[in-house]
Amino acid sequence: MTSSVNLRSLMDSNKLTGPNFLDWLRNLRIVLRSEELGYVLDVPLADPPTVDASDEDQKAYRKHLKDSDMATCIMLASMSPEVQKQHKSMDAHTIVYHLMELFDEQARSERFETSRLLFTTKMTPGSSAVQYALKVNEYIERLAVLGFFLWIMN
Repeated sequence: MTSSVNLRSLMDSNKLTGPNFLDWLRNLRIVLRSEELGYVLDVPLADPPTVDASDEDQKAYRKHLKDSDMATCIMLASMSPEVQKQHKSMDAHTIVYHLMELFDEQARSERFETSRLLFTTKMTPGSSAVQYALKVNEYIERLAVLGFFLWIMN
Protein backbone atom coordinates (compact mmCIF):
# COMPACT_ATOMS: atom_id res chain seq x y z
CA MET A 1 0.00 0.00 0.00
CA THR A 2 2.99 2.31 0.48
CA SER A 3 3.52 2.77 -3.26
CA SER A 4 -0.13 3.65 -3.87
CA VAL A 5 -0.07 6.21 -1.06
CA ASN A 6 2.96 7.84 -2.67
CA LEU A 7 1.28 7.79 -6.06
CA ARG A 8 -1.86 9.34 -4.63
CA SER A 9 0.25 12.38 -3.82
CA LEU A 10 0.24 12.98 -7.60
CA MET A 11 -3.46 13.69 -7.29
CA ASP A 12 -2.97 16.01 -4.30
CA SER A 13 -0.44 18.14 -6.14
CA ASN A 14 -2.46 18.24 -9.39
CA LYS A 15 -6.04 19.00 -8.45
CA LEU A 16 -8.44 19.23 -11.39
CA THR A 17 -9.35 22.84 -12.05
CA GLY A 18 -10.49 22.48 -15.67
CA PRO A 19 -7.72 23.59 -17.99
CA ASN A 20 -5.42 20.87 -16.61
CA PHE A 21 -7.89 18.05 -17.40
CA LEU A 22 -5.60 15.99 -19.63
CA ASP A 23 -2.71 16.06 -17.16
CA TRP A 24 -5.10 15.26 -14.31
CA LEU A 25 -6.58 12.33 -16.26
CA ARG A 26 -3.13 10.95 -17.05
CA ASN A 27 -2.16 11.09 -13.36
CA LEU A 28 -5.51 9.60 -12.33
CA ARG A 29 -5.00 6.63 -14.65
CA ILE A 30 -1.53 6.07 -13.18
CA VAL A 31 -2.86 6.09 -9.62
CA LEU A 32 -5.86 3.89 -10.40
CA ARG A 33 -3.75 1.42 -12.37
CA SER A 34 -1.37 1.10 -9.42
CA GLU A 35 -4.33 0.19 -7.23
CA GLU A 36 -5.89 -2.12 -9.85
CA LEU A 37 -8.89 0.19 -10.18
CA GLY A 38 -8.27 1.63 -13.65
CA TYR A 39 -10.91 -0.51 -15.32
CA VAL A 40 -13.74 1.38 -13.60
CA LEU A 41 -13.09 4.42 -15.82
CA ASP A 42 -13.65 2.39 -18.98
CA VAL A 43 -16.23 -0.19 -17.89
CA PRO A 44 -19.60 1.14 -16.73
CA LEU A 45 -21.09 -0.40 -13.62
CA ALA A 46 -23.73 -2.96 -14.63
CA ASP A 47 -27.17 -3.11 -13.11
CA PRO A 48 -27.25 -4.95 -9.78
CA PRO A 49 -27.58 -8.71 -10.23
CA THR A 50 -30.92 -10.32 -9.65
CA VAL A 51 -31.53 -12.32 -6.48
CA ASP A 52 -31.19 -15.56 -8.42
CA ALA A 53 -27.84 -14.55 -9.97
CA SER A 54 -24.88 -16.80 -9.26
CA ASP A 55 -22.62 -16.10 -6.30
CA GLU A 56 -19.84 -15.36 -8.78
CA ASP A 57 -21.93 -12.69 -10.54
CA GLN A 58 -22.93 -11.11 -7.24
CA LYS A 59 -19.33 -11.13 -6.01
CA ALA A 60 -18.11 -9.55 -9.29
CA TYR A 61 -20.77 -6.83 -9.02
CA ARG A 62 -19.87 -6.05 -5.39
CA LYS A 63 -16.17 -5.83 -6.30
CA HIS A 64 -16.87 -3.48 -9.22
CA LEU A 65 -19.12 -1.34 -7.02
CA LYS A 66 -16.48 -1.17 -4.27
CA ASP A 67 -13.71 -0.37 -6.79
CA SER A 68 -15.87 2.29 -8.42
CA ASP A 69 -16.59 3.89 -5.05
CA MET A 70 -12.88 3.98 -4.21
CA ALA A 71 -11.99 5.48 -7.61
CA THR A 72 -14.78 8.03 -7.25
CA CYS A 73 -13.43 9.12 -3.86
CA ILE A 74 -9.91 9.47 -5.28
CA MET A 75 -11.29 11.51 -8.17
CA LEU A 76 -13.44 13.80 -6.05
CA ALA A 77 -10.64 14.38 -3.54
CA SER A 78 -8.39 15.51 -6.40
CA MET A 79 -10.77 18.15 -7.78
CA SER A 80 -11.23 21.80 -7.02
CA PRO A 81 -14.34 22.43 -4.89
CA GLU A 82 -16.24 23.85 -7.89
CA VAL A 83 -15.62 20.76 -10.04
CA GLN A 84 -16.28 18.50 -7.04
CA LYS A 85 -19.75 19.95 -6.50
CA GLN A 86 -20.73 19.22 -10.10
CA HIS A 87 -19.76 15.54 -9.84
CA LYS A 88 -20.42 14.51 -6.23
CA SER A 89 -23.39 12.27 -7.08
CA MET A 90 -21.77 10.48 -10.06
CA ASP A 91 -19.74 7.28 -10.22
CA ALA A 92 -16.16 7.18 -11.56
CA HIS A 93 -17.11 6.05 -15.08
CA THR A 94 -19.78 8.74 -15.43
CA ILE A 95 -17.49 11.45 -14.03
CA VAL A 96 -14.67 10.76 -16.48
CA TYR A 97 -17.01 10.75 -19.48
CA HIS A 98 -18.76 13.91 -18.31
CA LEU A 99 -15.38 15.62 -17.93
CA MET A 100 -14.32 14.41 -21.38
CA GLU A 101 -17.42 16.05 -22.84
CA LEU A 102 -16.72 19.28 -20.95
CA PHE A 103 -13.10 19.42 -22.06
CA ASP A 104 -13.48 17.75 -25.46
CA GLU A 105 -12.19 20.76 -27.38
CA GLN A 106 -8.93 20.69 -25.46
CA ALA A 107 -8.63 16.93 -26.00
CA ARG A 108 -9.46 17.27 -29.70
CA SER A 109 -6.67 19.83 -30.13
CA GLU A 110 -4.21 17.59 -28.31
CA ARG A 111 -5.30 14.55 -30.38
CA PHE A 112 -4.72 16.55 -33.56
CA GLU A 113 -1.28 17.76 -32.46
CA THR A 114 -0.19 14.31 -31.27
CA SER A 115 -1.46 12.70 -34.49
CA ARG A 116 0.41 15.28 -36.53
CA LEU A 117 3.61 14.55 -34.62
CA LEU A 118 3.13 10.80 -34.98
CA PHE A 119 2.49 10.87 -38.72
CA THR A 120 5.31 13.29 -39.48
CA THR A 121 7.94 11.57 -37.33
CA LYS A 122 10.75 10.19 -39.45
CA MET A 123 13.80 8.21 -38.54
CA THR A 124 16.90 10.17 -39.41
CA PRO A 125 19.82 8.39 -41.06
CA GLY A 126 22.25 7.04 -38.50
CA SER A 127 19.85 7.37 -35.58
CA SER A 128 18.78 4.54 -33.31
CA ALA A 129 15.84 2.44 -34.43
CA VAL A 130 15.03 1.79 -30.78
CA GLN A 131 14.77 5.53 -30.03
CA TYR A 132 12.55 6.00 -33.07
CA ALA A 133 10.28 3.11 -32.01
CA LEU A 134 10.06 4.48 -28.48
CA LYS A 135 9.07 7.94 -29.76
CA VAL A 136 6.39 6.48 -32.08
CA ASN A 137 5.10 4.29 -29.26
CA GLU A 138 4.94 7.33 -26.96
CA TYR A 139 2.70 9.12 -29.48
CA ILE A 140 0.48 6.06 -29.93
CA GLU A 141 0.08 5.66 -26.15
CA ARG A 142 -0.71 9.36 -25.76
CA LEU A 143 -3.42 9.05 -28.41
CA ALA A 144 -4.89 6.06 -26.55
CA VAL A 145 -5.10 8.14 -23.34
CA LEU A 146 -6.95 10.75 -25.39
CA GLY A 147 -9.44 8.13 -26.60
CA PHE A 148 -7.98 7.70 -30.10
CA PHE A 149 -6.83 4.16 -30.74
CA LEU A 150 -4.73 2.93 -33.65
CA TRP A 151 -4.89 -0.62 -34.87
CA ILE A 152 -2.20 -2.09 -37.04
CA MET A 153 -3.52 -4.59 -39.52
CA ASN A 154 -1.35 -7.42 -40.84
